[in-house]
This record gives sequence, structure tokens and C-alpha cells, in this order.
Amino acid sequence: MTDAGQTWRQFGTGPLSRVAAYVHILLVVELLLLVTTLPGLAPLLLLDRDVSNLPLVAVGLLPVGPAVCAALYALRHQPPDLTDLRPAAVFWRGYRASLAGVLRIWAPALLWLTVIAVNLAHLDAAAVPSWWAVPLLGVGALVALCTAQALVVIALFTFRTRDILRLAPHLLVRSPSATVGNLLLLAAATGITAVFSEAVLALFGSLLVLAFLRINEPVIDTVREEFTGE
Repeated sequence: MTDAGQTWRQFGTGPLSRVAAYVHILLVVELLLLVTTLPGLAPLLLLDRDVSNLPLVAVGLLPVGPAVCAALYALRHQPPDLTDLRPAAVFWRGYRASLAGVLRIWAPALLWLTVIAVNLAHLDAAAVPSWWAVPLLGVGALVALCTAQALVVIALFTFRTRDILRLAPHLLVRSPSATVGNLLLLAAATGITAVFSEAVLALFGSLLVLAFLRINEPVIDTVREEFTGE
């Protein structure tokens, strides 16, 4: 074998090449996350942090669900051959494949969370006991966690919407480590947004999606083994 052939075979097999390739993938996914979410997130930066703006926040967050699904798909489906990386093409393939399905779940979830947030902010006006905040927070957390599980399933598998709605609560119990991890990741994202802004969260979007993917590996394995037969 010639020296040139040996060099070609060895290209991309070393740890430095793999790290560089993964950084490239993350940067491309980050750029595409920004492109697909900025139309909704940019106006949010101009809004006051007031309860009356919560419906506008929900509208601005609509593009986030499809973008996260596409990013999950792109990070999960990169080819093993590092000389043939096409993260942008894989991202857009995942975006097109999951767009309709994710909106059927993401939009109602945002509506539910908006209603819960508005009710929490107006407990005094509603003349209800303050302890009502506890079950409302519990319902909100349950909706958020089920939605997170649904995003993973939609991004990486093909199920009917009604099946995903039944599967998501089951996965909360079936994969407790993923549920706890998603809760902690959600708390971290909420804290970053509260202390800084949505812009800071968006700038670390690909890393957060990567963490989200890693946390939900047990969920992916469970769905593959128990519901797809792979």
C-alpha cells in the first residue's frame, strides 16, 4: 500500500481528528438552531418580563420545538466516517421529517404551560388559597417533562401522535434517571434565562441539546428495544 493510501485510511481516526469533527458538528448545529429559532426568539428580547406578555412568549417559542428535534436528529445520525460529515444536510432532513409531528404536541404543550403560568401569577386575583401553587407547579412540571420525552421520540422514531401521547408518561416512570436529568436540565435552562437572557441560552443551544440527548439515552434504548423491536 502506498504512503498516500495509508494517510487516507488514517485520516480522521485519531482522537484530535474526532474532537475537531465533533466541534465542527456542534458549531454547524448551533448555527442552524439560531437560524431556525431567531425569528421567534429575537422579538422576546424586546419584551418586558411581565405576565401580560406570556402569550407572546409562547408564540415566540413555537419554532424551538422543531429546531430541537432537528438538532437531536442531526447529533444522533452523523456517519461514522469523519471524512463524510454533513451535519447541515442531516439537520434539515430531521427538521422536515419531524416538523408536522412536533408541532401537534409542542403547540398544545406551550398553551398548557402558558395557562398554568398565568394562573400562578394571578392566584391572589382568583381568590384561591396560596397552596394551589403547589399542584399547579406539579402539573406544569409534568407537562414539561412529558413534552421533553415526546420530543426525543418524535426526533428519532416514527409513531402516531396519539401513541406518543401515551408513550411519553410511560417513559417518565420507565426511565427515572432520564426524568431526573431532564428536570435538572430544565431547571438549569430556566435559571440561565432568569439570570441572564434567552440570548445566552440560545448561544449554548447545541451543547444543551447534546446534554439532552445524552440524558435520554435510556429512553432511546427503551423505545428501541420494547416498542420498535430493533
